[in-house]
Amino acid sequence: MADERQQSEDQPDVTGVPLESQDSGLVTDPSDQSPQDAAVAEAIAHTIDVEVLADLVEQQEAADAADTLEALEDDHRRELIEEMEDDAAALTLSEMNRPLAISVVQDLITEGKDEYASHLLEVMAPDDAADLLQGLDHHDRDHLLASIPAREAAQLRRLARYDVDSAGGLMTIEFTALRDHLSVAQAIEELRGAALPRDMQHLMVVDDQDHLVGVVGLRELLLNHPNALLADIMEKSVKAVRVETDREEVAAIFDRYDYYMLAVVDAQDRLLGIVTVDDIIDTIRAEQTEDVQKTVGAGAGEAVYSDLRTKLRGRFPWLGLSLLFTCFAGAAVLVGEDLIKAHPVLAFLLPVIAALVGNAGHQALAVTLRGIVLNEVRPERIMPLIAREGAVGLLSGVALGIGIMAIVTALSNFIESATWRIGLVAGIAAMVAMGVGTLAGSGIPLLMRRLGFDPAQSSAIFLIMVTDAVSFTTLLALTTLFIG
Repeated sequence: MADERQQSEDQPDVTGVPLESQDSGLVTDPSDQSPQDAAVAEAIAHTIDVEVLADLVEQQEAADAADTLEALEDDHRRELIEEMEDDAAALTLSEMNRPLAISVVQDLITEGKDEYASHLLEVMAPDDAADLLQGLDHHDRDHLLASIPAREAAQLRRLARYDVDSAGGLMTIEFTALRDHLSVAQAIEELRGAALPRDMQHLMVVDDQDHLVGVVGLRELLLNHPNALLADIMEKSVKAVRVETDREEVAAIFDRYDYYMLAVVDAQDRLLGIVTVDDIIDTIRAEQTEDVQKTVGAGAGEAVYSDLRTKLRGRFPWLGLSLLFTCFAGAAVLVGEDLIKAHPVLAFLLPVIAALVGNAGHQALAVTLRGIVLNEVRPERIMPLIAREGAVGLLSGVALGIGIMAIVTALSNFIESATWRIGLVAGIAAMVAMGVGTLAGSGIPLLMRRLGFDPAQSSAIFLIMVTDAVSFTTLLALTTLFIG
């Protein structure tokens, strides 16, 4: 019976259903609340007994346990981590939101429990531990590494030196590589003692100097003669990325070729680590949120749990720049002060048209940024793209301009300054400004990329300046020209 249970535990969980559920024939939805999650929720609802709660949290999946800790107050979160088994605590910490996980480590250091913090980093996956170390200052980082065995500390130092946005920052050094001079029988025997991930289908092959020379699949190891050499059966054409390759480029490679794993090498093609698809999923999510934050001037690395200093440092410079640019648009209103006094309905129309044009510009901006991220915007397609966006803006402007004319005409029954002539001018102004706004929405990120800047970086701030200035200036200028 024990042998059967052991065999069941060793077999891959290909269905995604917990093995105990498979044994009982119960199929569950992964999004449903598990009994463990329900027990934790009930325990928290009554009172937070750290010792009892720790036992319950340890039974949760690591990602669910991380959610539990993130919902607690800082003191309870730290106490719970200390009460949990070391392996479970380390795994849960690695699944937590990074700023919160870093704060837990910093709290442990502050309370003089740095040896325990070092131990958590030691039992954690090296790439996850390196991510946390990168969030600490150099003094705390060196202090923690001093309590970790020299070999593991050297590995973590090396990983922590890699840029977080590079392949080196993504890779893990926990992998199994086989020597090319091994026979199939020797390779299989070596794999018996290795901790292979359940979904590992291919293994890297290196020479005696750790140069990446090929890749071999588990299928080939099973089907070939035991005396066959890996050098003869391996696939010699193997894809790899340099350690300094940007993580966006690595993610694009995974997406384009449906890779599950990709080798990371140095300039001499020595194998340094591997990037797996789970890291890429995290990368894609991080890049998406980062690009969205950049477009509105929020810090690229800011998270919802980032500290006050990080939030201010990421946002305030762009808010100051936004103030400067907005003043240019506001100057058009000051210049037209007398005109607005003569036709008060303009005070109603100015923000309406500016909002419409701003929305149109942001629509064009979002679509263009998506095309840039997905590498769909080729040089030969730029002018047709801009022309098409301009046409969309003009046609939308015509329809909305007619709507504005109708609204102003209806207001003429109640407001003396709301004449049909003002409505006509406002409709024309909306059409022109909409065309310019959509052109700006598609053109600004393309121009920033052309100049060598990140196309996502605060594009929205520049766009708002353009759309507001164009909206105000167009309406006031046309009113002066045709009405006076």
